[in-house]
Amino acid sequence: MFEYFYHGTIRRYVQVFGSLFNDIQLVRTDSNGNRVQTLAVPLAYGPKQKFLVRLDTNPNLDREVAISLPRLGFELSGVTYDSTRKINSTQKNSYIITSDNTQLRTQYTPVPYDITFVLSAFVKNADDGTQIVEQIVPYFKPEWNVSVNLIPSMNITMDIPIILNSIDFEDVYDGDYSTRRTIIWNFNFTLKGYLYGPITNSGPITRIQIDLHANTALNTPRSSRLVTVPGLLANGAPTTNSAASIDRNLIKSTDDYGFASNTFFYTDGLIYNPVTGSDQQP
Repeated sequence: MFEYFYHGTIRRYVQVFGSLFNDIQLVRTDSNGNRVQTLAVPLAYGPKQKFLVRLDTNPNLDREVAISLPRLGFELSGVTYDSTRKINSTQKNSYIITSDNTQLRTQYTPVPYDITFVLSAFVKNADDGTQIVEQIVPYFKPEWNVSVNLIPSMNITMDIPIILNSIDFEDVYDGDYSTRRTIIWNFNFTLKGYLYGPITNSGPITRIQIDLHANTALNTPRSSRLVTVPGLLANGAPTTNSAASIDRNLIKSTDDYGFASNTFFYTDGLIYNPVTGSDQQP
């Protein structure tokens, strides 16, 4: 029933989200306020429990270079359909292949989904945590828009909002003197994303036909037909006269063509052609 396709959209969302926080730094100062050390906070993908286990395996956190702490970790925590951003399901995106402008790529409009992320900051002391918080929070009011090339083969680029929903703080210090104190800041985000379906390769539309009925409620026979085709003269000039135009299959999408529209009327089982002024079989 379902055909195979894969755009890597969710993977791209994870990469975009993580790239927002890969330049966080901490500054250590002496008693006079002079900078004595600058630490780049490492960032990795993984659940919070994984980082806590790794921290417990290295209780010595007094190194000059902070390898274990501070640290940032994030994970994708959920995907939820968002009906408020639904787009007409019958509409399509179109893209003309530049190497062959007689071919057209089409794709139905995407489905809106909210993708939730949790970013956790693991720190040794309270000041490290507040430095990280103040480098993140001011940019989200409450959202931050990121331009993402979602479907490169369709040249679809969209501004994706990333919303900061809430911030949780954990300071676990219960236990004896051998128990490690754990300070964790949790940032909960929602990325307003879209998921796309398969891409179809087809030729461009060169003829549009609309049949009109005298009374659609009574399902009467069609009374007229409106036909629109591209119009181009042999010298490359656009035209609205279909009789003077070259064959529509010879017209390229990059040509400066016009639109030629003709109406054909149905009478007694025949079609009256106003271009030729004669009746013909339908």
